[in-house]
Amino acid sequence: MSYDTTSRELETLFSEVGEVVEIFVPTDRSTGRPRGFAFVEFTEASSVATAIEKFDGHELQGRNLRVSEAAERQRRPQGFSDAGGGGGGYGAGPPRGPKGGGGKPKGSRRNIRGKKRGF
Repeated sequence: MSYDTTSRELETLFSEVGEVVEIFVPTDRSTGRPRGFAFVEFTEASSVATAIEKFDGHELQGRNLRVSEAAERQRRPQGFSDAGGGGGGYGAGPPRGPKGGGGKPKGSRRNIRGKKRGF
């Protein structure tokens, strides 16, 4: 769906097939901008099938909606973080050099200081 679509517009649209209990539009943590999808909860389960049939592929604000029943969220492995970056620290990244291993890239400040001191 369009990033400009509001929960009010979604409520107006989906109320055509049944009574809407709640609409949740997730936003990006860093930008606060909508993530491009939403969850619509109806009072009756039969409204879900009707909404899928009627609105899957429906155009709203220049974008075709993809309407499906929400699936249970998969569990992430323990220790997984949404912080991004995939680990960080000195050992992260692809292997470098003939001996492999991560670490700082060539030309880091550490290497420059070492060369100035004659190490």
